[in-house]
Amino acid sequence: MAAFQEQEYNKPFDLTVWKKLLPFLRPYYTNLLLVILLNLVMALIDISMPLFQRYTIDRYIGAGTLEGIGWFALLYSLAIVFQTVVVILSTRQSMFIEMRTNRDMKRKAFVHLQTLSFSFYNVTPIGYLIARVMSDTSRISGMLAWGLMDVMWSLVYVLGVFAAMLMLNWKLALLVMLIVPFIAVLTIYFQNKILHWNRKTRRINSQITGSFNEGISGARTSKTLVIEDHNINDFKTLTADMREASIKTQMLSAVYIPSIMFLSSMATALVLTRGGYLSMQGLMEIGTLSAFTSYAVGIFEPIQQIARILADIISAQANIERVAGLLDEVPAIQDTPEVVAKYGDNFTGKTENWEPIKGDIEFRDVTFRYPDGNENILEHFDLKIPAGTTVAIVGETGAGKSTLVNLACRFFEPTEGAILIDGRDYRERSQLWLHSNIGYVLQNPHLFSGSIKENIRYGRLNATDEEIEAAAKAVSADTVVKKLEKGYDADVGEGGDRLSTGEKQLISFARAVLADPAIFVLDEATSSIDTQTEQLIQNAIAHLLRGRTSFLIAHRLSTIRHADVILVVKDGKIIERGTHEQLLHQKGSYFSLYTKQFEKEASAQALRS
Repeated sequence: MAAFQEQEYNKPFDLTVWKKLLPFLRPYYTNLLLVILLNLVMALIDISMPLFQRYTIDRYIGAGTLEGIGWFALLYSLAIVFQTVVVILSTRQSMFIEMRTNRDMKRKAFVHLQTLSFSFYNVTPIGYLIARVMSDTSRISGMLAWGLMDVMWSLVYVLGVFAAMLMLNWKLALLVMLIVPFIAVLTIYFQNKILHWNRKTRRINSQITGSFNEGISGARTSKTLVIEDHNINDFKTLTADMREASIKTQMLSAVYIPSIMFLSSMATALVLTRGGYLSMQGLMEIGTLSAFTSYAVGIFEPIQQIARILADIISAQANIERVAGLLDEVPAIQDTPEVVAKYGDNFTGKTENWEPIKGDIEFRDVTFRYPDGNENILEHFDLKIPAGTTVAIVGETGAGKSTLVNLACRFFEPTEGAILIDGRDYRERSQLWLHSNIGYVLQNPHLFSGSIKENIRYGRLNATDEEIEAAAKAVSADTVVKKLEKGYDADVGEGGDRLSTGEKQLISFARAVLADPAIFVLDEATSSIDTQTEQLIQNAIAHLLRGRTSFLIAHRLSTIRHADVILVVKDGKIIERGTHEQLLHQKGSYFSLYTKQFEKEASAQALRS
């Protein structure tokens, strides 16, 4: 498989990228409109405050009287209370939008990940996916709820203040407005540079998340191989790159924001100089100058806020592109609309239309190569497997034994040709129909966090406790349960880490048995079980496979002697097929493998005795 290469996102600021968020905002349009309205009201209240100040100075301080101060104080107090209520309501609605959009994006991403095919997970690092689902979605929802709302308030406030200043003194207002073109030029210049470095920062952050994941999940291996120094050096390189990209981003912001502040200070100085002169000449009242100065000083804070949030919005585009890229990922294997209409999708099956499965499997002129590969693994391959047949697949490590099984289970699809289940191309039925009839026991089984009982129940979610215990007994998994203080309620730990590999395998056997599938796949399923435990479950396996189509990917050739068909795989090709006796008689690759293994086991037995 090819190494994973994260897609580069090099678009300039693009509104069409932001349109991808509309489906997540659509359910909350009412809340969004309410926030807009509240921000509009809040901006109008803020604009009116310097007018209160102007009235106070001219009416009371300048005139030297307190007549009517009570009603003015009451009105001013009501305005403050109303402003407080509006802020609280706006904040609550923004928090609601942030929490809900964050939840919806995470759900959408997680559900979409369940639809993607094996080929996607073969080449995509876990850290990349975690960063998309957790970090990027949180940043986007925060920007939607707070950043865009703050920009809207700031724009309304700035426009309102400009209107108020024009009414108070249009000549002085024009002096302040001279700053706007310079701010626009600075914003255009810096936006693409900030976006570039933020994209790089997000990309490196994905790699760091992946390194964390590997460092934690592979901690035992690292310690046994004594490669901690190597891991630390690799991580230092990543964090150094992250530091460099982050510093570049912050340096740009450190120039951008102070430049806006400098221009705003210059404008304020012009207002004070010109306004003070007009006031001394009696051409402007002190209250008007005070209000105008408040506007001149206050207007540049929201302008600075707009500049800051624009920088954040620009950088957040990289997050949107990454999440959208994940959601746009198309599953390599998809059911046709006609199949979905009849049989249901990957999550909800129309079981009333599902035909019973017998287990006849036929490879008809199958050619296959991996989606990211250039070489055919199978070419014009034919194989008929009648229902109830046990097919064993053997070969050296890495020979391609799992390819046939993955094709039969429709984890991959033929590049050419067809695979038939019960005489029909399996693409004419849903993936869920087929996968619901397959029991799969892996060489390295995965258990979910929770109890033993919960893990076995994944085989059939509506199973009773008695059925779970019966399935465990059928494969001797109850021997694991008896060792534990809490029995079936014992916690297996993350990934089943509290159990040995052999014990996890027994639990996964019980899980597959409970599912009662028509097709069984045992992928090196007894390779991690000691000889004594293996002997306990061999009879159970023989009983369970009776009447079911089964694939045995075997490491111990002694366990497959009674298979109906044995396929010998080498370099991804089927080089021999036949029964155990037929293949031994041919004295080919199978004979060589069997002889070597028999001699190795005999030597090991002699050493033990």
